[in-house]
Amino acid sequence: MESTNPIFDIQDLNFYYGLKKALSSINLQVLPRQVTALIGPSGCGKSTFLRCLNRMNDTIHGTRVEGHILLNGQDIHAGDMDVVTLRQRVGMVFQKPNPFPQSVFDNVAFGPRVLGTFKSQADLEETVEHSLRQAALWDEVKDNLKANAMGFSLGQQQRMCIARVLAVQPEVILMDESTSALDPIATLHIEELIGELKKNYTIVIVTHNMQQAARVSEMTGLFWLGELVEFASTNQIFTRPKQELTEAYLTGRMG
Repeated sequence: MESTNPIFDIQDLNFYYGLKKALSSINLQVLPRQVTALIGPSGCGKSTFLRCLNRMNDTIHGTRVEGHILLNGQDIHAGDMDVVTLRQRVGMVFQKPNPFPQSVFDNVAFGPRVLGTFKSQADLEETVEHSLRQAALWDEVKDNLKANAMGFSLGQQQRMCIARVLAVQPEVILMDESTSALDPIATLHIEELIGELKKNYTIVIVTHNMQQAARVSEMTGLFWLGELVEFASTNQIFTRPKQELTEAYLTGRMG
């Protein structure tokens, strides 16, 4: 029976860029093997919140966090939490594809090589193939593994970046508007891929595309001016929102 314990339990999260409060009293739980979508207008804190989940904001000078983010019960800001391990467990796919200017193989093999998680060259090759298959890209690139990753289409590059994340066997995949730079066909490929990946992974996406949130997610949260206005099942958010602001945003009257 699938565990219903949350992968992430976010408690009273406040986040600051210097003196500016960007997130205020965020409380939500992310359940395993589901897609959680975060929607809301630009600048409302969605991406900031997403980057809190694997401490990507640590790289920005002057940021500060209050509250607790528990990953399987462990506070990610605890002194014994290794940030490299955290980012292996909670991978990130960015808005624009960011493959390294290397071969397809070297892109996907990068994480296992850095972490030393493979036993032999054959093991590494198997990891690369498995990750590319999971990212629905193997059949398109298997004859060009030595080709420069920058030579592929944007949609292929984004799936390559997903394969790179998968190669280190994460528990959670964060996707920050990962289809906004893609054409409709490539977007459809990524959405279909999300549907497959959630069988084995927990996925949190930030999207400006409300139809996309409705199509791919089980849970949806609306962010507004750094606050979580409403968080519920996607079906409820889109058909029976409890907050007037949610309904106003979804119908285009606000935002």
